Order: sequence, then structure tokens, then C-alpha cells
Amino acid sequence: MITTPLIEAANSVTELEDWGPLAEATGAEMLTSGVTLWSSDGAEAGIWQCTAGPSAWSLEQNEFVHVLSGSMTITREGEESFLAGPGSTFLVPVGWKGTWEIHETLRKLYVLF
Repeated sequence: MITTPLIEAANSVTELEDWGPLAEATGAEMLTSGVTLWSSDGAEAGIWQCTAGPSAWSLEQNEFVHVLSGSMTITREGEESFLAGPGSTFLVPVGWKGTWEIHETLRKLYVLF
């Protein structure tokens, strides 16, 4: 784990830890891996990767996301869907409820706060 909140070349991170099956999966098993790059006082930044499939989410923290590779359709309850792919950057606020349909293995840079 790095000791400063400067995250450079997130695409070059190749060694991820096995984080096990995704608890939020609503279909076949989805496997996750990742690495924590920084954490402090309940906030965390890292790389997260997940295999394809549907999942349902109810966020307990804000999450800033930058998609590095792969794609997913994100649907907030009662709202229209949007497609996120490489280069997409968005904020998912605390209390958000909805689904993520990951179409192909997805890798993202995330910040939880």
C-alpha cells in the first residue's frame, strides 16, 4: 500500500488480491479482486475488478468511480440507465440503490468516503 494519496498510473497496477465472490451478485457467481492504494479515517482508494454479471447495490458510503476497462450498465431505482466504460467518471452518493450489470470484466479506480 502506498502511503500518500497521490495515485499515478492506475492502469499500470497489475497485481490484484483475490477478494472472493461478490456478495451483491444477483445471478451467477461474480468474482472480485483488487488492491487498496490508500486509506485514512474511513476513506479508501483502490483498484477493484469484477467479472461479468448482474448485481444489486445499496450504498452506505459515497463512491467516486473512474472506469479503467470493461463496461457496465448502471440503473438507479426509478431512473434511466446509463452505460459506463473506459474513461467514464461518476459519483454514486450514499443511499444510492440500484443495479449494475457488468457486461465484461470491469476494472475501476474507486474512492469511498
